[in-house]
Parts: sequence; C-alpha cells; structure tokens
Amino acid sequence: MSMKRGTRVKYAAALLAVLLAGLFLLAVPAAAANQGPDITGGDDSIFPFTLITELLGDRTVDTAGNTIELILLLTVLSLVPSILVMMTSFTRIVIVLSFTRNAMGTQSMPPNQVLIGLALFLTYFTMYGPIQDINNNAWKPFNNGDIPIAEAGEAAVGTLRNFMLDQITLQGNHADLAQFETLANLSAEDIETVDQIPTHVIIPAFITSEIKTAFRMGFYIFLPFIAIDMVVASALMSMGMMMLPPAMISLPFKIMIFVLADGWQFIVTLLIRSFTG
Repeated sequence: MSMKRGTRVKYAAALLAVLLAGLFLLAVPAAAANQGPDITGGDDSIFPFTLITELLGDRTVDTAGNTIELILLLTVLSLVPSILVMMTSFTRIVIVLSFTRNAMGTQSMPPNQVLIGLALFLTYFTMYGPIQDINNNAWKPFNNGDIPIAEAGEAAVGTLRNFMLDQITLQGNHADLAQFETLANLSAEDIETVDQIPTHVIIPAFITSEIKTAFRMGFYIFLPFIAIDMVVASALMSMGMMMLPPAMISLPFKIMIFVLADGWQFIVTLLIRSFTG
C-alpha cells in the first residue's frame, strides 16, 4: 500500500514538472511576440539576456559613469575639511585669533566655537573671489554638462594654486617654496614657469608660509598686552603686593583697553588686509 502511494506521488510530481515545462515553453514565444518586431534580432531562441541588452544599451554605461562620479564626489567631500583648513586663508586667521585670545589672558573667552565660526566667515569673506572663479569656471560648466569632471577639477585646483602662489609672493616667503622644490629634487631646468611647479610642492610651501605669517602677526599682537602686564607687575611690586598675581589685576585693564581701542575690528581689518596687501 505504501509502495503504491509512493509511486503515485512520483507520477504526480513528474506530471507537474511536465505541465510547468509546457507552460514555460508556451509563455516564452508569447512574450517574444508581444515585444514587437526586431526586438530580438530575429532569434527564435531568445531569453531575457538579449532583451535586457537591447533595452538598456547605453544606459548601463551611463549608470557606471554616474557611479564613478558619485564615488569621486564622496571622496572630494571627505577631503573638504583638509582643503578648507590647509589651502585657504583659514589657517592664518584662526592662528591669529587664538594668539589674540591668549595675549589677553581670557583663556576660553571667546570660546572655541565662536573663534572657529568667526574664522570660517572671515575665510569666506577673503576667499570670495576664488570661490566665484571656481563657481563660474568649474562648477557651473560641469553642472551644465559642458565640461567633464576631470576638467572641472583642474579648473578648481588651478584657482587654488594661483591663490596660494599669490599669498606666498605677497608675504615674501619664496624661500619656503624654494626649499620644497629642493626637497622634491626639482631643479631650475625642471621649472621654467610658475605653471610647472607641482601642486604637491605648492601646498606644503603655502601652509608653512601661512603659519610663519600668522606667528609674525601674533608676535606684534602680544607686544601691547605684555607691556600692560609689565606695568601692572611693576606697580604691584612697588606697593609691596608681591603675593597678588599680576595677571589677575592686569586682565580687566587689558579687556578695557582692547574694547576702547575697538580691538576686534582692528584684528579683523588687519587679517583681511594681510591677504590683499
């Protein structure tokens, strides 16, 4: 009895397989006929691969290109903080603002968030010209499809190169650029024009120049505050108050003089003019 039941199950499974195969064979020609003429190239033995190839065609290539562009865009976005800090005016501005706060002795006033925010907006102000050039010569043509992403990148990098070279020249730090050219084993024969200077040489030379310029400005900012500290310390010593910290007494005087002299406006103006000459 069990053997007959097993035989019936096998026959039923075989019959079901045959029916499914027949339905599949009937469905494939019908689907091919519904696609219209010439969609299969005249091949009666079509399968979805030919149909997919005919329908997608160049779209597959476009999808791959868009994927590559998306990967490149994400890569650039991940480098934006480094580009913002190292290849713009941000480095000099934030260092000078930090020197100003330390010279006043206010420790965390203004807080770091305020200094960074002020430095970012001053960077946008001083970099407005290069930003406009990048927008007009790189981003807009690329966004409109007039130039490929490689050409847009070259235009953007060219604008930043010109800015960095101009600042190195303006601050008189040609020695930094020459030093990195020497470290890169570049001779005078290798660099006949400015355009032949490699970008990987310009960037560290610009960063070194900016740090040197910021420290030089910080030194001059420190001088009046040191003078106030010395005057207060001498006054306290003459009155015999040697145990009283001079910094505690000089801090209100430094804040008062800085505010009366409109110090923040002076520092901001000094920073902006340092980029324009």
